[in-house]
Amino acid sequence: MNTYVNPPQSPDRLLDRIPRVVLADTPTPLQEAPRLARMAGLTTLFIKRDDQTGLAMGGNKARKLEYDFVEILNQESDVVLTVGGTQSNHAVMTAAAARRKGLEAMIVLGGPGITEYQGNLLLDVILGTEIRYLKDNDRNEDLASAMDGWAEELRRKGRRPYTLPVGGSTGIGALGYVRAMREIAGQLPAGPSQIVLAVGSCGTFAGAILGAQLFMPGARVIGISVSRSRAEIAGRTMEIVRESAGILGCDVTLTGAGIESYDCYRGEYGVPTDSGREAILTCARLEGIFLDPVYTGKSMAGLLDLARRRILDPGIPTVFIHTGGLPILFAFERGLRDLADFTTVISPRREPE
Repeated sequence: MNTYVNPPQSPDRLLDRIPRVVLADTPTPLQEAPRLARMAGLTTLFIKRDDQTGLAMGGNKARKLEYDFVEILNQESDVVLTVGGTQSNHAVMTAAAARRKGLEAMIVLGGPGITEYQGNLLLDVILGTEIRYLKDNDRNEDLASAMDGWAEELRRKGRRPYTLPVGGSTGIGALGYVRAMREIAGQLPAGPSQIVLAVGSCGTFAGAILGAQLFMPGARVIGISVSRSRAEIAGRTMEIVRESAGILGCDVTLTGAGIESYDCYRGEYGVPTDSGREAILTCARLEGIFLDPVYTGKSMAGLLDLARRRILDPGIPTVFIHTGGLPILFAFERGLRDLADFTTVISPRREPE
């Protein structure tokens, strides 16, 4: 296990000395959700509106990309490659960031056969992103292998590609959520708190855990899986936390047993669940805030169930980090159309006077 010794510097100085490229509109609001809190039996519930980071319609990936793009630009790359599922938030936000910096973007996506270009996939097309698609295959290993092969093709042609892993989940990218936790600490009332967020590729979760250690001592960080098992989350999160701590030059006081996550709300990755759909309706109809069926709907379903089961402390302020994904909602019209309740009224024709 790597051991890092704290230099005589504050956490703020440790973080601020790491360069980043500004891509996100921050700070994002910390919005109180009183009706949702009452329904859940919580005294106080806040929603951290990282769906409003601005890049490609908002989301958590903008914060990670601010750190990733430092190296991309320093290496004078001319094209950025990454991978993801059909509705990947990371892929579309990477493409948008590349366009903002004058670079090309190429992405390898995987999943069921495409019949319609909707949601994030439509945004990929609008951005002019070149896409290679692995039909019926969303295994991260296969997507990464296809991306690496594509990058090698580009190098032989004299291009300068840069490859980003799934979710942008690296030690440097996770610093985006170390910074986000400092932001939340400045927005919350002083005292204990519990933070709930979706976990996929583990970078946001790792950054939140490390950021809590640095800026919110005693805060409880809880991950709701949308894809991985609890054991997989613990292992990968620890790897990223240690990598991020090494970049900062600070101690890691964390073991896998101290990582709190729940994998019972995930269902099949990329497929809506009944509880996730119900959470989408509840959040929209109580607070006017929209969630998506792949990430935030499932993580909100987890929060509501943990509150019901009193696994969350009802007397401590709870923060739900809204990680974005709004465009995905528009790719699931068929799964939500039965919610429609409307009457078509044909107005009587008026004769001209």
